[in-house]
Amino acid sequence: MLDATLWLFAVCLMLGCCVGLLAGLLGIGGGLLIVPALSVLLPWADISPSLIMPMALATSLASIVVTSSSSASSHYRLGNVQPSVIKTLLPGILVGGLMGSGIADKLPTEYLPRIFGVIVLLLALQMVLSLRVRAEKPLPSVGKNVLSGGLIGVTSSLAGIGGGSLTVPYLNYHGVEMRKAIGTASLCGVFLALSGMTGFIFFGLSQPESLPEYSVGYVYLPALIGIVSTSVFTTRYGAKLASRLPTPMIKRVFAVFLLLVGASMFLS
Repeated sequence: MLDATLWLFAVCLMLGCCVGLLAGLLGIGGGLLIVPALSVLLPWADISPSLIMPMALATSLASIVVTSSSSASSHYRLGNVQPSVIKTLLPGILVGGLMGSGIADKLPTEYLPRIFGVIVLLLALQMVLSLRVRAEKPLPSVGKNVLSGGLIGVTSSLAGIGGGSLTVPYLNYHGVEMRKAIGTASLCGVFLALSGMTGFIFFGLSQPESLPEYSVGYVYLPALIGIVSTSVFTTRYGAKLASRLPTPMIKRVFAVFLLLVGASMFLS
């Protein structure tokens, strides 16, 4: 058991390198990579099949708290964060993140991978379509922004992601320049992931099935420590790439990535 846990930890170190790079480049917390990866890795540690997906979602959100903090810090230094936008999205994001974890806890476990896949495929579709649309609409009213933040929070927590895959296109569609949308989404992702993680810890501790060793609620610590140990160092390189690459290229990378991940989870 210990050997399997050590192997999982070592693989998560390598996973964290990729997660950090994607977090800085695309403004996402890395959940779109972490969740499918952990759904494959967690069985190595002999975790019950009924706990695999909730623990993958929870551990993903916990790692996003750290990874997105590092990414947001890099983007802030580069001038890519708009605090005025965050203030209106934040209330909905916090409530939605907590609600999403509650919904995920109540749903049958076998539904969660397909829900994740559908959400990600829809994200890929909207990103592909947005490549053909010129963003000229202004940001909506404060009330609509709060509501949008709530929807982003629920959907993202339910999929174990930091919300950047929703927040980035939302802000860009409403006229926020792509690099600033990515930087702002990184900071929003910190608060969303913190809210969702808190919910998953609470619901994990209160569920009747015995949790595996080295876990706090649904958060599996060996995977979490492995991912964040390396991701915090690679976010800065992703943020620098985001400031240099042309916007259409960033969007295409984002769309292709979402399409591949969504299809693999839906068909798994």
